[in-house]
Amino acid sequence: MLSPRQRPILSAVIALAAVWAVAIAGYTLAKNAKITPEKVRAYTASVAFSHMSAAGRAAAIQKLAAMLNDLSLAERQQLRIDRTAYRWFEAMTEAEKSVFLEATLPTGFKQMLTAFQDMAPDKRKRVVDQAVKQMKDARDKLADGGNVPPPGTNTLVLSPELQEQVTKIGLQSFYSQSSAQTKAELAPLLEEMQRTMESGRMMRRPQP
Repeated sequence: MLSPRQRPILSAVIALAAVWAVAIAGYTLAKNAKITPEKVRAYTASVAFSHMSAAGRAAAIQKLAAMLNDLSLAERQQLRIDRTAYRWFEAMTEAEKSVFLEATLPTGFKQMLTAFQDMAPDKRKRVVDQAVKQMKDARDKLADGGNVPPPGTNTLVLSPELQEQVTKIGLQSFYSQSSAQTKAELAPLLEEMQRTMESGRMMRRPQP
């Protein structure tokens, strides 16, 4: 039997062990629940999207959108550049594409379109140029790591001609007139443009 002096010590040890058990369980649960690019890749690869019912497809689209929205910007960009985010896109109906694109728009995206529309053409050009540079850097990092987009994938949909068009007519007009496919191709660049504008980098003078 334990002495009266030993009982409080034992109780404290048991309580401490219980606290650690709860903490470890919570950490494990949080770690397993955290969305990662690898989990998104595994999910999209595991779903036979084109063979699902309409209800199943709708649920899968919403789950994929929620997973993408839980990632950081850099992680989302990675999955968009390597086409993981659009693995099912060709099999989607036009209505499904619209739902998916709307569900994965970044917070404040529509305000960004309006803000870009109100900019002078020279500032618009600087935002586009900076965003394109960031996208090229991101693609180069993927290539350096052995992760390259599929052959023929246009990950920088804005050609110099289209960049000039966006600068002249504004992004809002250009985006509203684009097809779902073009909007999907634009998504990585548009997110980068939004980050550029929110960080104030478009106000910095370009380096000579």
